[in-house]
Amino acid sequence: MKALLLIDIQNGFCPGGHLPVPDGDQVVPIANKLIDSDNYDLIVASQDWHPAGHGSFASAHPGKKPFEIGMLSGKPQMMWPDHCVQNTEDAAFHPDLHMAAFDFIQQKGQNPAVDSYSAFRDNDQAALTGLAAYLRSKGVTALDLCGLATDYCVKFSALDAVEMLPGVTVRFIEDASRGIDPAGVKAAIDDMRARGVTIASSKDALT
Repeated sequence: MKALLLIDIQNGFCPGGHLPVPDGDQVVPIANKLIDSDNYDLIVASQDWHPAGHGSFASAHPGKKPFEIGMLSGKPQMMWPDHCVQNTEDAAFHPDLHMAAFDFIQQKGQNPAVDSYSAFRDNDQAALTGLAAYLRSKGVTALDLCGLATDYCVKFSALDAVEMLPGVTVRFIEDASRGIDPAGVKAAIDDMRARGVTIASSKDALT
């Protein structure tokens, strides 16, 4: 059983969104080619789904500005602009994404006291989203993942997939992903490779 996991391909992370990833919308046509191929038995998408006033938002911390380091629940936290608030257009999937093919959507980031980059669990690793259990229940043996952003949510999802889905082959589709910071993207790819994630292209995935 082979699955495709699309990470946070939402308006908020695309140009015009509240936390845009450079060229984030350019992943959409590549993701659609993967979705429309016959190479996957299961299509899963994660969705950042924050309540208003989430603790990772700079606006929730008087005196803090976006992209400064603050504290959340006693731990250092990047302060983000308000983004992907539940039931807003910012939180919606990119309108050109072939959403009708999704078999399952995993929402994340709903606890205001902890951020959640990974599609599998919160950043403090205390609360699971349930995605790993869902993929195990479907008998997934190979997982390709891609989306936004490489140096945050994609990386942490890939690393958690390796740890939480033993025996499952995990591949990162590089050209179907975009990151925030070039140096951070390189470090993320190096980290994923070192932890057992295969770095691949959409061409690899489609052959």
